[in-house]
Amino acid sequence: MDSSLVYLVQTDTTVGFSSSNDEKLSVVKQRPKSKKILHTVDSFKTLQEHTRVPKKYRKRVRNSKKTTFIYPNKKSFRVIPKENKFYSFISKFNTLYSTSANLTSKNFEMDFALKNCDIIVYTKDGFSEKSSSSIYLLTKNKKTKIR
Repeated sequence: MDSSLVYLVQTDTTVGFSSSNDEKLSVVKQRPKSKKILHTVDSFKTLQEHTRVPKKYRKRVRNSKKTTFIYPNKKSFRVIPKENKFYSFISKFNTLYSTSANLTSKNFEMDFALKNCDIIVYTKDGFSEKSSSSIYLLTKNKKTKIR
């Protein structure tokens, strides 16, 4: 499997595009390349390879479900639990950029998603638009809810 391709996949939160190429995802979504895209990772071990979780929030991060955290290094990550169906996909890559499969600030449209992906990853449940993840900004001493 080539991680630089754009995959259309049902993520743990909603229908999304996943790829190791964040610039390609920005072009597909027609969003500024300066706007960061979150990473999905398969484990806390993988998370530790990319960032350091402030000690004060380690328990909170470990126990969170469908939550994205922006860390002091300004990178954002969401850990996918093993019991989630999306885990079998993300575990093949360890980490991928992930974003919703729609134009920036628009609703999901299947035609747009199908036209703008390289590979479609079907599951028996199909695709369904669900609520997006909560996002928190973590600093050494403060936690701020973004979404």
